Amino acid sequence: MKFSINKIAVIGGGSWATAIIKMLTDNTQPKEIFWWIRNRDTANHVRSFKHNPQYLSSIEIKVPAENIGTNLKSLVKQADTILLNVPAAFLKEALKNVSAEDFKDKKIISAIKGIVPDENMIIAEFLNQKYDVPLTDIVVISGPCHAEEVALEKLSYLTIASADVQLASDFASLIQTRYIKTSISDDIYGTEYGAVLKNIYAIASGICHGVGYGDNFQAVLISNAIREMERFVAAVHPINRDIKEPAYLGDLLVTAYSQFSRNRTFGNMIGKGYTVRSAQLEMNMIAEGYYAANCLQQINKAYQVDMPICQAVYAVLYEKRSPLIEMKLLADKLN
Repeated sequence: MKFSINKIAVIGGGSWATAIIKMLTDNTQPKEIFWWIRNRDTANHVRSFKHNPQYLSSIEIKVPAENIGTNLKSLVKQADTILLNVPAAFLKEALKNVSAEDFKDKKIISAIKGIVPDENMIIAEFLNQKYDVPLTDIVVISGPCHAEEVALEKLSYLTIASADVQLASDFASLIQTRYIKTSISDDIYGTEYGAVLKNIYAIASGICHGVGYGDNFQAVLISNAIREMERFVAAVHPINRDIKEPAYLGDLLVTAYSQFSRNRTFGNMIGKGYTVRSAQLEMNMIAEGYYAANCLQQINKAYQVDMPICQAVYAVLYEKRSPLIEMKLLADKLN
């Protein structure tokens, strides 16, 4: 029997979660939306004033006040579909009071573009191994789509991936609007790892800009980055995929070049001499690529894929190498 998505609980209160709330509520198909926001003051503000005071505050929130709360377990219980949208680094903390039983018979949508630290797992693997969620019950949202442009209703494209392509199609139909177009994929591993890697490459792009490299070098960097991504995802999950599709190349391009890219911004600050800690404090947003650089370094020990760009970012962020020297060394390895 076809699964019907009727009640969706969105977990997370950041900019991407706020943008997805907008997509879901602008879409006219009938559904009930619940929203978990960790901070009580923020949740109260959203309930009272219909705007997120911290992120994308121009968006009018159309979720009923009684469906917005800070009790995660309660909201999960009421929903048939759980949409996870917290930074990967904080996912374990967010779900600490949630059990595998709480997720039983529910569909899980991941809008997280990162790897769970310590576990060194992409989100689908983590949910499957730690919460016994079948891979066929997991959907991954990817694609070149910044939350800020969703808020402005700029035309954007998302790839919805699942081992169950019918489930992916069902969910895609719930977020399509006049400004959101969707495509379907069965490549969970490739789209997730692509989303992780593009954040690392965006940090590299930012570092290069920060130390003074120009557009010509950036073009070479990103053309090498997409080949590096292709080598890695082929090693991890060797299926027939086109790396030039929006979920891979498109997401890489927008993250590496856009003014809205927090990972590029973070890298640019590092290139200009900020410490990791000072850059994180000034941004007040999570650059997923920082955590991903360390996780990928550990994961790649098993695969031994040639990844000079990821290695250079790791060296700068975790071995405290000079950004200028490391980028000069990287430049000699690119072609």
